[in-house]
Amino acid sequence: MNLFEIGILDFIQQNLRTPFGDAVMPVVTVLGDGGIFWILLTLALLLIPRTRRLGLVCAVSLLIDVALCNGLIKNLVARTRPYVVNPDIVLLVEKPGEFSFPSGHAAASFTVVGAMYFNKSRLWIPAGVLAAVIAFSRLYLYVHYPTDVLFGAVFGVLFGYLGTLIVRFAERKLRERREKKRSKAE
Repeated sequence: MNLFEIGILDFIQQNLRTPFGDAVMPVVTVLGDGGIFWILLTLALLLIPRTRRLGLVCAVSLLIDVALCNGLIKNLVARTRPYVVNPDIVLLVEKPGEFSFPSGHAAASFTVVGAMYFNKSRLWIPAGVLAAVIAFSRLYLYVHYPTDVLFGAVFGVLFGYLGTLIVRFAERKLRERREKKRSKAE
């Protein structure tokens, strides 16, 4: 599988790289560093009363992502980066320190996209476009295999769904508790 995926990355290097892409992709990928863009977006959503619930779902989903993607899965799989397999490649960014699978950039990005989608926010569309560009930047920059990015996106959507379920469960429990208090008071 690695050779097939290296072939895809080499195809991108040989056929899709441009001076414009070489300037833009390192900047785009920074948006996903540590999930910073998605964390800031989540904080902004939390500050606005109308989007506070969505911000809460995004926050819970991102916490799941950090724990499972970066904390557990990456260390269990411990996949080396593609530039280690193909040391002839000249990277446009600093070598990332942790393991390759899954892509944390893709996972964090699609975690928020998933949270938005499952909560029926139309923000998922522009967020999805940005998430896809960030995910592609990881391939363009030769720091992830295609399956790293694909599974990062899949895990991210799953984490967004789990975050949605957790918040719905908590809301239901709070509602039941309030109703119980109200019925005792009557």
